[in-house]
Amino acid sequence: MSSAGKGSIFGTLSRLPRPLRIVAVAAIALLLLPYLITPFYALGEPVSTVMLWRSLIGQRVQRHYVPLSRISPVLALTVIVAEDGHFCTHHGVDFGEIREAINEVDDLADVRGGSTITQQVAKNLFLWQGRSWLRKALEFPLALWLDLVLPKRRILEIYLNIAEWGPNGEFGVEAGSRFAFGRSARDLSRYQAALLAAVLPNPITRNAHAPGPGLRRLAGLYVARSVPAGSEAACLRRH
Repeated sequence: MSSAGKGSIFGTLSRLPRPLRIVAVAAIALLLLPYLITPFYALGEPVSTVMLWRSLIGQRVQRHYVPLSRISPVLALTVIVAEDGHFCTHHGVDFGEIREAINEVDDLADVRGGSTITQQVAKNLFLWQGRSWLRKALEFPLALWLDLVLPKRRILEIYLNIAEWGPNGEFGVEAGSRFAFGRSARDLSRYQAALLAAVLPNPITRNAHAPGPGLRRLAGLYVARSVPAGSEAACLRRH
């Protein structure tokens, strides 16, 4: 074996005991799998890890995948305004938003927010829920890869179709819209779109079907912000 081979990851693996080598190879394959799968998500109707898990344990999953062309444009814009205002300009990770989130807290353990739509797609497609530095460390490069491989329109379409939008297994904006308003996602008004965007952080406790005062106020804020914000969704028209 050449000196280059001895110093490579393959050379290192070859020197491990067989049980450890099997574990190491399996771990590497598991880490690389999302990167290999991502190009195939340019087509099809992806599902999230939460949807898969709920299906496996027999819990309800209600989802009807709809292309972005059949979703109200005002909803797409409002979700960008609510979730990721720099969606069209960053490359999967908004480092400026992350710096602001860090600067707003005294303890790094309390850092929240700063998660882009692309990061949420990476998490929902490939990782687990909850907060941990390990998940964030895996999420960042995956988000950068998603942004490199998939168009912005496709990333947003996937997000709108795998996000959880209701308290009883409603996934995707079509199921969420029908649960909340009894109508298709293509027929939403600006205010209804804002209500749906407002429930995204926690659809279990926030109910667009029967919104409380806080949710209505937040929806009103999103309506006001989305009216002059057409440029924030410019990438959806270019790609």
